[in-house]
Amino acid sequence: MDCVELMDPRERLLTALKHEEPDRVPIDLGAMASTGIHAIAYAELKKHLGLGGLLRVYDTGQMLAEPEENVLKLFHVDVLDVARSLDPCGPDWRKWKPWVLPDGTPCEVPEWFNPEPDGAGGWVIRDSNGELVSRMPGSSYYFGGAFSWRGKPQLAKARLEEVDRYPWEAHKVGEAYVELLKRKAEYLYRETSYALMFSTYTGFHEWGQGLRGWSTWLADLTFRRSLASKILDHMLEVNLYNVKRYLEALKEYIQVIEFGDDLGTQVGPQIHPKVYREVLKPYHEELFKYVKKHSRVFVFLHSCGSIYELIPDLIDAGVDVLNPVQISAKGMEPEKLKKEFGEQIAFWGGGCDTQRVLPFATSREVAEHVKRNLEVFKPGGGYVFVQVHNIQPRTPPENVLTMFKTAYDYSWYR
Repeated sequence: MDCVELMDPRERLLTALKHEEPDRVPIDLGAMASTGIHAIAYAELKKHLGLGGLLRVYDTGQMLAEPEENVLKLFHVDVLDVARSLDPCGPDWRKWKPWVLPDGTPCEVPEWFNPEPDGAGGWVIRDSNGELVSRMPGSSYYFGGAFSWRGKPQLAKARLEEVDRYPWEAHKVGEAYVELLKRKAEYLYRETSYALMFSTYTGFHEWGQGLRGWSTWLADLTFRRSLASKILDHMLEVNLYNVKRYLEALKEYIQVIEFGDDLGTQVGPQIHPKVYREVLKPYHEELFKYVKKHSRVFVFLHSCGSIYELIPDLIDAGVDVLNPVQISAKGMEPEKLKKEFGEQIAFWGGGCDTQRVLPFATSREVAEHVKRNLEVFKPGGGYVFVQVHNIQPRTPPENVLTMFKTAYDYSWYR
């Protein structure tokens, strides 16, 4: 479709997030680590397009590729992650080294990434004490925690008095990293017209699951609230410290700040809305409202699964933008979400189902699916197009191309 773009990417995104209609729907690929593409899928896409160049894996857990400028331009992408993309500080601010993906594709990974062969076709990662913390089995495409999603839960058996002795200070951001982020964000703001997002990967619920173990933390929230509150108080102190530093450095340059807390399953919330309201919501609220009080940056929350029942409380807590909009989960139908919440919260995602449609449907079916979702989410602004979560291995590159071409062709308001 030949249309003239009347806005630059930054203006386009800001207009959409203000619930106004820009010239077209903004498009994302890789602005945060749940809107990207697996390195194997990216290699297949580049091969299909006849593109050369380096393949770099910046997220070594999810094995996410760093999208290159020519691909961003091809797909009309409007948003960048200031911590990943278009590095202005020289190619060596992060050192890279060769590695090989599970399917044998050559790539580069960060120099600090040091997995060891497990003797069975897979890889393992150990901490400085030699303890196993993560593994990629020979049949897998990802690294996962050996005992929990972040490795062995460090507070799995902690009593109330032991929580204070955990090294919370180690989770506070360093000044050198903040300064680097500021330099990059300032460069990107002044030298490009992209909208800019910074991902804090900050949350409470997921961190609690990592520290205590999933089932233990869920029980804490209901039956051991004094212990849960003690842990949450420490988390809030760390998270506020970090967010303050990030905002001081970045608020003049970024438009969106990302937080992450997966609260859903495929069929409903992980916790009862009443438990969320009583235990977790006050902490989200304090963190998000600090951002609003001290900046004009939009609050973006990544929360997977069926969270329909929690959305009113998330809006009340200060969430401006919701991702990944998992339309395949119970109660997350696009029509329902847009009708009930479309004037109160912006949806960033939900453009194409990555569980059943993008990997398995025909290109024609992908196109029809994307068109239908745009027809629902697009009116009145408040929408950014991207697929639901990351594009997975073995997704046909033809379907990826169809998805982005359809999104662009049918994104125009006038």
